[in-house]
Amino acid sequence: MRKLSAIIAATLILAVLIPLLSSSPRTTVHGTVTDHQNLPLPGVAVNIKGTTSLTMTDSAGDYFITAATGDIIIFTLSGYGTREAEVTGPRMDIVLEPETESVIVLEPETESIIVLEPEPESVETPVPLIIVHDISSNYISDGLYFEEFTDSDIAYGIQERSAHKQGIRAGLTVPVSQSPTNMYYPGGEEYGSFRENRFVAVNEDPLSTFSLDVDGASYSNLRRMLNNGQRPPEDAVRIEEMVNYFSYDYPKPNGDDPVNIGYEIAPCPWNRDHRLVRIGVKAREIPSADLPPTNFVFLIDVSGSMSGRIELVKSSFKLLVNNLRPVDKVAIVVYASEVGIKLPATSGSDKQTINDAIDALRAGGSTAGGAGIQTAYRVARENFIEGGNNRIILATDGDFNVGVSSPQELERLIVRERESGVFLTVLGYGMGNYKDERIQTLAEKGNGNHAYIDNLQEAHRVLVEEFGGTMHTVAKDVKLQVEFNPAQVQAYRLVGYESRMLEHRDFNDDTKDAGELGVGHTVTAFYEIVPVGVESNAVGSVDPLRYQPAREAPARAQPLGPIPYTGEPIGNGEPQLIEPIVWMPEPVELMYVKLRYKDPDGKTSKLLTVPVYDTGGTDASADFHFATAVAMFGQLLRNSEYKGSADYDLVVSTARHGLTNDDNGYRREFIRLVEAAKALQ
Repeated sequence: MRKLSAIIAATLILAVLIPLLSSSPRTTVHGTVTDHQNLPLPGVAVNIKGTTSLTMTDSAGDYFITAATGDIIIFTLSGYGTREAEVTGPRMDIVLEPETESVIVLEPETESIIVLEPEPESVETPVPLIIVHDISSNYISDGLYFEEFTDSDIAYGIQERSAHKQGIRAGLTVPVSQSPTNMYYPGGEEYGSFRENRFVAVNEDPLSTFSLDVDGASYSNLRRMLNNGQRPPEDAVRIEEMVNYFSYDYPKPNGDDPVNIGYEIAPCPWNRDHRLVRIGVKAREIPSADLPPTNFVFLIDVSGSMSGRIELVKSSFKLLVNNLRPVDKVAIVVYASEVGIKLPATSGSDKQTINDAIDALRAGGSTAGGAGIQTAYRVARENFIEGGNNRIILATDGDFNVGVSSPQELERLIVRERESGVFLTVLGYGMGNYKDERIQTLAEKGNGNHAYIDNLQEAHRVLVEEFGGTMHTVAKDVKLQVEFNPAQVQAYRLVGYESRMLEHRDFNDDTKDAGELGVGHTVTAFYEIVPVGVESNAVGSVDPLRYQPAREAPARAQPLGPIPYTGEPIGNGEPQLIEPIVWMPEPVELMYVKLRYKDPDGKTSKLLTVPVYDTGGTDASADFHFATAVAMFGQLLRNSEYKGSADYDLVVSTARHGLTNDDNGYRREFIRLVEAAKALQ
């Protein structure tokens, strides 16, 4: 019996020791990722296959990640595809080749497009990409783009006679660079139309009032289109979201207020007779360990329209789960044809249970988005943490088609629900049927923010790198109002923020909703200024009024005396002195900036003010150059009537002056996108 016991004990010991002895030790794997020209690639997502372990290459293309011999590392970068490599040693240098996705271009004959019902035949192997362009605008305004189609699909999407006459078969391809610039996604992507902000004469209206916007969704959505060889539709271009996608080095709050205001002024690069004012707002930074407990509700669209994106959704949320603490909790609500609670509120320490619930998600059915939102708010209220961060994270393409579904219905629903004190983050995943207008409505009206996730790299940026800013609000209902000095400013134009404009009286009305600022967020707003004395027809002219006295623009005022100017924000009407003081000659006060905000659980707003002085200087910081380049790029994509002398070469040269603070390579990626857009002209 003792012998048998000894044998059993020895067997158990071996069962434990053998896997330990045979398993490969984990070590730090490092290397450099370059392109085919041996240039470093920043911002490459580096992921251990089958895990949520993820890092990114820095500005030199270098990466470090913990792995074991035999692990598979996946390297991914938009525009360069994906490469897998097995770990065989501590150093792995990787070369990524640019994607060479095949494109089929159909040059249609006159009246070669008809609408036919799909044939009930089984589909064949899909062609990577099929594009039809130069179609009459009374059929579709922007051409036609099919992400995944087969030759049999061509027969009923395009008149079969014409398609065959063109000789279009799966084997005939042309390079991506020759693809047309105007495209349309099947099922229809929807973007709310808006009219670009115009120049306003100061003697007609000296006030400009708007809600701050920290979203960066428009930029990542445009990146997806440009990487697919598609020129974005103009209404998809929101310049403020492009600029605010990037972070800038603004002065941090140093008092009781969670936000701080700074500014910078330089010549406008697309119109050198004008001045460009950059207003920068910086939110307080809080270490992750000091963030309040969080009550998360993951609200995930698992309808049929998400079938091509559900794996990216699952990977994204698992990145977020890695950041959870034991004091946090998560519930999961899903919706398709019906709504269900997939996981009741679960402690952040039980990551395996949360990840198992995420892994079990499958897509199919119609989209009862409104009912899903109502259920998610109910679950959030039931688990509400007083003094904590209560937030719903909605992942969807916005293609609601059951129950509450229109932007107007969704706005009424979300306005009611936001009074619960629950915040909303919307993650957009649509590709082909993306309903941007509905998602914008939810984010703007629901005390929330909006990000577009086009790849795992973007999910990592939003949910890991900027976790605090995305998920934790430090100031809500943040509004800006600017008063212009008519003695110095003839006319002004706010660049972007068209959907965020407010009535002037709304600034002091605490019942009016506005934007939210998260931990560490930076927000930028540009004003293009026409100085007094500059000949300009920016605002046009009207005939003299019959019943009103004529308003004459005052002559340019004499400059103020010199003041200590440091480039730091000025509060309470007094300069903030820091060493060393630089004395600038004869600055003039251009404008007066006011900001109102509420604490996350507050009802009454607080006021900050800053006078803005212009010294007439021409120097600008690296951040100013880069943010200006992004704004220029947006104006080119929108074909703005105010783009002036801007072109893609000027955008690139301006951006190259701002390639500091770019450890993750986002600014260099921007330059690649500009060059891609130039090729699509």
